[in-house]
Amino acid sequence: MRNILIIGAGKSSSYLIKYFLDKAEAEDLHITIGDINIKNAKKLIGDHDHANAIQLDVFDKESRSNAIKVADIVVSMLPARYHIEVAKDCVTYSTHMVTASYVSPEMQALDASAKNKGLVFMNEIGVDPGIDHMSAMQVLDGIRAKGGEIILFESFTGGLVAPESDNNLWNYKFTWNPRNVVVAGQGSAAKFIQEGAYKYIPYNRLFRRTEFLDIEGYGRFEAYANRDSLKYQSVYGLDDIRTLYRGTMRRVGFSRAWNIFVQLGMTDDSYTIDDSENMSYRDFVNAFLPYSPTDSVELKFRHALKIDQDDIVWDKLEELDIFNPKKMVDLVRATPAEILQKILMDSWTLDETDKDMIVMYHKFGYVLKGEKHQIDSTMVVIGEDQTYTAMSKTVGLPVAMATLAILNGKIKTPGVQIPIAKEVYEPILKELKEFGIGFQEKEVPYHGYNPLNI
Repeated sequence: MRNILIIGAGKSSSYLIKYFLDKAEAEDLHITIGDINIKNAKKLIGDHDHANAIQLDVFDKESRSNAIKVADIVVSMLPARYHIEVAKDCVTYSTHMVTASYVSPEMQALDASAKNKGLVFMNEIGVDPGIDHMSAMQVLDGIRAKGGEIILFESFTGGLVAPESDNNLWNYKFTWNPRNVVVAGQGSAAKFIQEGAYKYIPYNRLFRRTEFLDIEGYGRFEAYANRDSLKYQSVYGLDDIRTLYRGTMRRVGFSRAWNIFVQLGMTDDSYTIDDSENMSYRDFVNAFLPYSPTDSVELKFRHALKIDQDDIVWDKLEELDIFNPKKMVDLVRATPAEILQKILMDSWTLDETDKDMIVMYHKFGYVLKGEKHQIDSTMVVIGEDQTYTAMSKTVGLPVAMATLAILNGKIKTPGVQIPIAKEVYEPILKELKEFGIGFQEKEVPYHGYNPLNI
């Protein structure tokens, strides 16, 4: 029996675990799920003969190493910063490893050790990163195979609320880590290439420079630039590309309203606010506005941000109840970003009956026999419920499929890697279609790069 150790049984693990349980008997698998809180793990495995849950504290070296040394492969579903100790143990005990997280410098430093032991350390095999890599490489390799020269690549992903659960003015609810949403784009200017020229968008302008995208059957979306669109330029073999742009998708109008929080400073996570535990939501808003002995908080807010009373942005702000003098922050020495996150969670937490949605959109521009062509490729996945979400499906299934492929010797290349090789992406993308995860591709007239306001 082959032993799979899954570390972490959070929201993205439901489909991952179900996939292994469904194949456990045929593939001779035993699945051990380790988590500091095993309640969710026990719920997901039920009384399955091929699975068990153990309490595992990743910071407890003894319990961590004891679990890893008896595993044939480890799937780490922990937050990215916690993977490295698991990875070091995997090298020590000659155990393969799979994660959905970006490759950190610390993880990359283990590449030689993994290769020396013939270990596969597969990373970035979730949705974004993951499905975006695989689906993009499949089309890019196809264009190259027929002699095409790639001149444009744009890629966008969004974790959103499904249309049937979209019932607020922002057309948005948290489907993943709320903190990542609040602090998105901070740290450095967004960087990309447009028609051969390097372009930069500073954080204070990020949400006012957006591109419109239309997905058949789902309407119009907007996208703002990711921090570094050039991260995968060489990895994808696009060193000579003219336009390269990666972004995050939202419904139209979200970014203009979100920019209000950015301009006021409410998304800042670099300092704490004194006496924040005794603040009301209204006090928090007022802390960023000038003093006036006569003007209300609402009037000062509209004046400072130049918002008309009949502007839809004002309706969106009021919907969040941010001017409520009775709702309390109740967070000690919190940063502005932490307080804003708490306020937003009141309105943007998914209800029990809500469904989430993952959308992905690629644009490929290329030259073939002197003529310019364009391929648009889109994917939409709707969640089933609050356990089997679109996010858990698109993260967990690629992770599970890669894990089984490594166990079965179908992915053999050792070392720290991401899923850009044909031996990895081709079978996984094919199997994902069986679960309703696939792309609609269509040839469209080439229209180049034309985002709004850039």
